[in-house]
Amino acid sequence: MNILITGGAGYIGSVLAPHLLQAGHNVTVLDNFLFGQATLLDCCRHEGFRVVRGDCRDEGLIRSLLPGADAIIPLAALVGAPMCANDQVGARTINQEAVEMLCRLASPAQWILMPVTNSGYGIAEKGKVCTEDSPLRPISLYGTTKVAAEQAVLSRPNSLTFRLATVFGLSPRMRVDLLVNDFVHRAVTDRAVVIFEGHFKRNYIHIQDVARAFAFALDHFERMKGRAYNAGLEEANLSKLELCAAIKRQLPKFAFLEAPVGEDPDKRDYIVSNQRLLATGFATEWPLERGIRELIKGYTILRNGRYSNV
Repeated sequence: MNILITGGAGYIGSVLAPHLLQAGHNVTVLDNFLFGQATLLDCCRHEGFRVVRGDCRDEGLIRSLLPGADAIIPLAALVGAPMCANDQVGARTINQEAVEMLCRLASPAQWILMPVTNSGYGIAEKGKVCTEDSPLRPISLYGTTKVAAEQAVLSRPNSLTFRLATVFGLSPRMRVDLLVNDFVHRAVTDRAVVIFEGHFKRNYIHIQDVARAFAFALDHFERMKGRAYNAGLEEANLSKLELCAAIKRQLPKFAFLEAPVGEDPDKRDYIVSNQRLLATGFATEWPLERGIRELIKGYTILRNGRYSNV
């Protein structure tokens, strides 16, 4: 297939693009290379790889890239509540309006597979598990824009979305600010972390399983299209304190403390069911423990703080 990925040089795209090329697809990546990253150099050896430097909001550029694309994966986004709070105009124009434009310009026959976020669930009702039919109550600009983008994608034919859990794991365009990545980094470098509101629960998924989920959906699109899918580790609906305990099992000298005052600016708190995706036959391969081991090795190499979004 011929696949267009916007934002394909970011944290997820830098894993997904080579994964799809290795599977035999032709991949065109559009990215503005905001962070000066050189993460796709290994893709350049593939004859089926094309890279375009540009902005996903440029309508003329998007019009020129759409012909010939069988599937479109819009990854371009300002990701995370802090980054969106720092650039509210960019959050709305990139996360939402650029996706709405893409839906308007794409042919109904072209497939759109889009990652959104299960942060759209916000703060769940106590004792209730979030499924794809649960109400969406985003509490950040990031969550609000991604929910709006998802509505635009699912309102057209030949589309599906993945409501991604908090992603973790190594990527050539590394992000240390993501929760698991951050806590393991602190455990390796500082051996300690102070936690705010440690009882808040989230779901998690390894970046390699994210890439595998997209490849799986491309192979099974006809029976999966038209729906949203929670994508996370069914066994990893964990609080921050439980996450720290899992890290400590591999790094016994790691100390963590819950602060009696203060609050987390990201108020997400929910338990998520991933049964709809699992029912398609997809299965994750990267449990949390395996991902923590990978990160520990990676942080032996990465010893500075420039690998983040903010």
